[in-house]
Amino acid sequence: MKAEILSIGRELLMGELVDTNAAYIASQLPRLGFEVQWITQVGDDIDHLVEAFGRAFRRSQLVVSTGGLGPTQDDLTRESIARLMGEEMKVDPGLLANLEEIFRRRGIPMPPSNIKQATLIPSAKAIPNPRGTAPGWWVEKDGRIIVTMPGPPGEVKEMWEGWVFPRLQERFKGQVIVTRAVKTLGLTEAAVGELVSPFFGKENPYLGIYAKPDGIHLRVIARAQTEEAARELIRPVDEAIRAALEPYIWGYDDETPEQAVGALLKQHKLTLATMESCTGGLLASTITDVPGSSEYYKGGIVSYTNEVKELSGVPSSLIRKYGAISQEVAEAMAQAARDRLGADLGIGVTGVAGPSEVEGKPVGTVFTAISMNDTIRHVSSRLPARREVIKRRTVTMVLVELARLLRARPGPVG
Repeated sequence: MKAEILSIGRELLMGELVDTNAAYIASQLPRLGFEVQWITQVGDDIDHLVEAFGRAFRRSQLVVSTGGLGPTQDDLTRESIARLMGEEMKVDPGLLANLEEIFRRRGIPMPPSNIKQATLIPSAKAIPNPRGTAPGWWVEKDGRIIVTMPGPPGEVKEMWEGWVFPRLQERFKGQVIVTRAVKTLGLTEAAVGELVSPFFGKENPYLGIYAKPDGIHLRVIARAQTEEAARELIRPVDEAIRAALEPYIWGYDDETPEQAVGALLKQHKLTLATMESCTGGLLASTITDVPGSSEYYKGGIVSYTNEVKELSGVPSSLIRKYGAISQEVAEAMAQAARDRLGADLGIGVTGVAGPSEVEGKPVGTVFTAISMNDTIRHVSSRLPARREVIKRRTVTMVLVELARLLRARPGPVG
C-alpha cells in the first residue's frame, strides 16, 4: 500500500523550521504495511494545496498532512480539502463547545477567528487534539484516507499514538513492514558495503546502507503478513551483519549514542564526568538530553581557556610542553574530570573549532580521551572545517567510542 506525506507551511520552504513531523510519520507507516513513496512540502497557497492534495489522493491509499490547521487566514488545509472534495465546511456544535471550553479554562476570550478550527465537511471526522486547539481531520472517500494534523511536533505525536495509529491499524489489516537498523562507526561506507555485500540486491528482506553523522547505518526491511513473520525474515540477515561487523557496531534501531551510553553506564553501575573545551558544553548537554541521566552523570566542566583547565586539575606543564590542543592534554582533562567530580569514568575533549588555527593546528583538529580505571582510550580526528559540524561530530564520536568501550566490558560491576 502506498502512502504520502504532505508538510504544509511557508516557514518550511523558507528554511525557518526543520520538518521533523515527516520523518516521524515516515518511520511509523511501515509498521502498518504502508510504503512511503512521496514526501512533499507545500506553502500556504490554496491552489498549490489543492493540487498537492489532489495528486496525493489519486495515487496513494493514505495521505497524511501536518500543518495549516491554525486559526489564521493563511491556515488553509481544511479549505483545500473541502475544495478538493467539493464539500462545504460547517461549524460542528460539539467541536465549538469543546473549543470554547479550552479558552474558558485558560481564562482568556476566544477570538472569532478560532471558530474555523471547529469546522468539518461531510466526509470528515474530527481527530481529538489533547494538547492544542486544532483538531485534525480523518477524511475517507472512495476507499482512500486523508489524515490531517496540526504542525507542532508534540501535538502530532500525541494525536498519532493516541488516535490515528490505532485506527489505521484497525482499518488496514494485512501485510506489515518491519525494519532493523544496525549502526556502525570506524569503517567507510564502501568497507561496510563490501562486508555485507551478499545481502544487497534482494527485495525481501531488503538491505540499505546510509552514511550518517554518527557512522554508517545498515537498515534491513522485511514485508510479511505478520510482524513475527517479518522479524523471522530479518533474523538471519541481522545475525550475519553482526558477525561481520561486531567490532564496529555501537547501536541498533532508534538508539542514539547518548541513549546507548546511558543504558550501558546503568548496566555496569558506573558514573561519568566530562571536561570539554572546543565543544563548549555540547557534550554535557547531549548526555543530559536523556531522561534519568542524573543516575550516572556526575557533571561536566567547560574549560574553554587554559586558565580554567589548570584550575580544574590539568597540569600547566603539560599545556606548556604539548599545547592545549594535544592528546596529552585530552588525557589529563579526562583524568581531572574523574578526580574532581568523583566519577568512575572521565571524558576529555580539546580541539580547534575555528575559524582560525590554534597553536599551529588546523581547524577541525580534535583530540578526545576516555579514562576508566588504568585505561585511556584515545580518539583523534580531522573534521570538516565548519564550527557546528566539528562540535556535533566530536560529541557523537566520543559517545560512540564510549559505548563501544562499555559494550566490550564484561558483565555489570558492583
